[in-house]
Amino acid sequence: MRVVGNIIWILLGGIWTALGWLLLGLVFCITIIGIPLGRQCLKMAGLTLAPFGKQIVYGGGAPSLVANVIWVLLAGIPMAIAYCIAGVLNCITVIGIPFGLQSFKMAKLSLLPFGAEVR
Repeated sequence: MRVVGNIIWILLGGIWTALGWLLLGLVFCITIIGIPLGRQCLKMAGLTLAPFGKQIVYGGGAPSLVANVIWVLLAGIPMAIAYCIAGVLNCITVIGIPFGLQSFKMAKLSLLPFGAEVR
């Protein structure tokens, strides 16, 4: 189911979301200060291409908290809103519920990417 789910995910919009993360990551990497944020965006782009079968474990300490606050202010809110809208639209049908759940998982991760580990 993971492979099929990931293929359908990519075809139904995952590629566009991953390109959005990639573009945002490249914009952040223009400055030296933005490189850590850009690296998170690039990691999110890779995760967005194949979210099925991956688990996210949250942790981290004070540095992660500070980085997440900066992240939320600069990039997290618009991406989380986009993922939530996609999740609600996917959950309208029974067939779309697994895709909606993946969108909600990505919405949470797009708000708090620092200190999160993808397994």
